[in-house]
Parts: sequence; structure tokens; C-alpha cells
Amino acid sequence: MTAGTPIPRWRVTLDGRDLTGTLRPRLIGLSVTSCRRETADQLDIRLTDHDGQLAIPPRGATLHVWLGWDSTGLVDMGTFTVDEVEHSGTPDELTLVARSAHLKSSLRAQREQSWHDTTVAAIVDELAGRNNLTPRCHPSLRDQAIDHIDQTSESDVNFLTRLGLRYDAVATIKAGALIFAPIGQGTTASGKPIPAAAIGRASGDRHRWHAAERGAYSGVRGRYEDKGRGHTGDVLVGNDDGQGVKVLRTIYASKSNAMRAARSEYRRLQRGVSSFEITLARGRPELYPETHVAVRGFKPEIDVTDWLIKSAKHHVNDSGLTTELELETKPLHVDKAPEKSE
Repeated sequence: MTAGTPIPRWRVTLDGRDLTGTLRPRLIGLSVTSCRRETADQLDIRLTDHDGQLAIPPRGATLHVWLGWDSTGLVDMGTFTVDEVEHSGTPDELTLVARSAHLKSSLRAQREQSWHDTTVAAIVDELAGRNNLTPRCHPSLRDQAIDHIDQTSESDVNFLTRLGLRYDAVATIKAGALIFAPIGQGTTASGKPIPAAAIGRASGDRHRWHAAERGAYSGVRGRYEDKGRGHTGDVLVGNDDGQGVKVLRTIYASKSNAMRAARSEYRRLQRGVSSFEITLARGRPELYPETHVAVRGFKPEIDVTDWLIKSAKHHVNDSGLTTELELETKPLHVDKAPEKSE
């Protein structure tokens, strides 16, 4: 590298022991991937074992990773539990896959449970407790009332994903915590704002913008049947202006549940209006899902959009440190969309 060129830095510890010096001459590639709705962030490490001297770490071992640059310092990417190990050849290589939450049997086991007259926070607290996780439910969702919900022959992981879809929320496990937070709010699970980021055209190595009319809806309709009151009806979020209204298949038990489901689906559809993928030639490991991003120097349709990070992959090898971002549209005025009962 020429004088003044930033140099990528990284650090890895195994169960608290620094392995950076041992791994550096063997590193083929290291990447950290964070996705909004995955159950855990993922760490992938490929190492050369050309001399056969590389020890295979036990599954369940804890890896701690930092990424960054010599000029800006290291960013803590978190701790990961070794979940998969593979040795292949020739030439001999060792591949490690580790996740930020070890998917132990309690998370994967199928369960039968029903909840009545409860709240989102109460369910999150119970699921976290029985899996030895710290509950982190966003303040805006904590008191959301749930009249009834069933977990039928379903693992806690799948049930959390389904609960997240109902509230258009991130339902994930990271760093020993069960996180349940609304998508697109630009805040952490505790409600603290996530700093927004800016990306210029010069920062990008490759990019791809995509927009499609197919699947675009002006509104979402939810239907309900309140058997206790002997009343049926439907609700509309958005507008029925001839562009197409999506009708949810589920018949909900109350008007409030139908409205909540329609609102969540409307948000999800608005985010899917367009997408933008970009690879940053100089990686930015501080970027992660749910960060709001403004881009500049592209087409006006791209620059004017308020983007939201959906996934981030940070990769380091002997060529440098890069970041691959998948962005989606942040809905404008979603919470102010017209709502109508019929």
C-alpha cells in the first residue's frame, strides 16, 4: 500500500485468548453478516492449513471480533459461538461458522402454549426467561395488548418471527439478548436513536438500484369477525384509489387486531417499493441494520429516497476491508396513512 493509504485492522479472540497474530498469516477471508430478521449475526472465517498445524476449535467456543482501520480504530462486532467447523483440501483449509446466539435446544424445541389478555412485553419476557436471554422490548411495543395468540407445535424461534411479522418488528437474538423492536424507527431496542449515515458515490465500488410497479398497493384491507359482539367488518389502511388494495387472508378476532395487521403489512409493502445494494470499497463496520442512510451522487430517484439498512456484510481479506449493504425504502408518513373502518 502507498504512504497514507488506510490499512484495515482486525482482531479475534478465542475464549478470551488473542489469536490475531496466529491467524493473520493464515487468513483467506473473514466476514460478519448482520440481517434484520435472522436469529443471529453470523461470522465466517476461512483459514489456510497448508502445513497441517492449525488446531480445530471446539464447537461452542466463543469468538470475539473487531474490525476497522488503523486511522479510525476498531469497531466491536460482538461475540460469536462456533456452530459449524469444516476442514477441506487440497489445499487444506479450515472454515468456521459462528453465530451471535447459539441456537440451543430450548430455542429449537417445538412447544404448545396459549396466551390470553396479555401484552407483547409479557410474552417477550417469558420467552427470554426460559431461554436464558435478556429481554429487550422497545418502549413503543411493550404495552401493545394481545387478546389471544397460540404457539402450536412451533419453536420459540419461529414463534418470535411470526410475532415480529404481526407488529412489523425486528424479532432477533443478539449478544445474549432477545430484541423486539419496530422496523424503520431508527432507534435501538431501548428507544435510543441510531445515528444516521451518509454515503457518497465515491465511496461505492458497485451498486444496484431496483424499482418495480408489480406488487405496489395503495392500501391494505383487513377483515375481522368479533364473535362476542356478533359483528363483522373490515378496515383499510391507505387508500382505495384504483391502484390496487391488498386484502389479508386471515380473518381476525377483533377490529383492533385487523387494523394492527393491516398497518404492519402496509409498512412492509411501502419498504419494498425500491431497493438499493451497494458495496463500499472502504468498509464501514459501524453500519448495521435499521440505520437510516442518505446517498448522494447517484440518480435523483436514488438520492431523494430515505434509505434503511436491511442487511450489512463486512468482509476482510488481504485485499482490504469492504462492506456490502442491502437498503430498502423507509416508508414516508406510514403512521399517518389514512385508516378507515367499514
